[in-house]
Amino acid sequence: MTSLMTNTAATAALSTLRSISSDMEMTQNRISSGYKVENASDNAAYWSIATTMRSDNKALSAVQDAIGLGSAKTDTAYTGMESAINVVTDIKAKLVAAREPGVDKEKINKELVELKNQLASVAKSASFNGENWLYDNSDIAGTTQEMIGSFVRSNDGNVSIKTITFDTTNSMLINDAAAGGGLLTKDTVATYAYGTTTSSATYYLISSTAGDATSKEVILTSSTTSDEIDGMVSSVDKMLANMTDAAATIGATTSRLKSQDSFIKSLSDTIDSGVGRLVDADMNEESTKLKALQTQQQLGIQSLSIANSNSENILSLFK
Repeated sequence: MTSLMTNTAATAALSTLRSISSDMEMTQNRISSGYKVENASDNAAYWSIATTMRSDNKALSAVQDAIGLGSAKTDTAYTGMESAINVVTDIKAKLVAAREPGVDKEKINKELVELKNQLASVAKSASFNGENWLYDNSDIAGTTQEMIGSFVRSNDGNVSIKTITFDTTNSMLINDAAAGGGLLTKDTVATYAYGTTTSSATYYLISSTAGDATSKEVILTSSTTSDEIDGMVSSVDKMLANMTDAAATIGATTSRLKSQDSFIKSLSDTIDSGVGRLVDADMNEESTKLKALQTQQQLGIQSLSIANSNSENILSLFK
């Protein structure tokens, strides 16, 4: 039936054209923004996941910065410890040289004094951002330093920050306020052989302002005996062993921080990729869809035009 009051064909064509226009608007928004899920109304579940993961990724970026700070601290401590080991090695060599009969021990001691001053300078200079793992001037033997290592979201949605710790008790070289808190200021007991006799010696290398009355400082005088020098060498060698252990621990901590930094970077990239798969628009697909919709829109306009012309054709029947 043909009706002048109701143009069914035009109504159908108009409805189709509206649908095409709506799809075109959505596709154009995706092309302009680059997202297929830009707002919660597009896909509430994917939008929620993407928003949470983007927030976590920002936290991971902050963790990377914190790891960089921690690495700077460990690198500074390791550099200072390595330099100190070289100086103590020189001190050990000077003591061995003083064992030679006829050597002027007091002149060698002057060299030892300068080397000790160098040790103090190295320990005090190994500071980064106000933190020094080699020197202290408090009555605390050492502290546990915490460095941010990771940001974790558990299965139940709760978040936590994990840390990497280092105990400076193992690396402190000099403690001016508490002699027992420094590897070079505390009593170091060592066993050595002198002739056919096995003896033990207790020495400290650096004199702290707190003093240490329970043992002797490594000092050479003209009256220093060969037995005493052997004891000094053994004690200094024990100090070197302790310093080497401390340097190894610092190095292991540095290695862990670098490994964690590499993992965080990879994890951040993976999260970005995962979020992209959820919410990013496929530009190839969207551009192809836009071309098809533009063609459909042109056909819809032509269909609506034909449907509207049907009413005019009815007039010819009344001529």
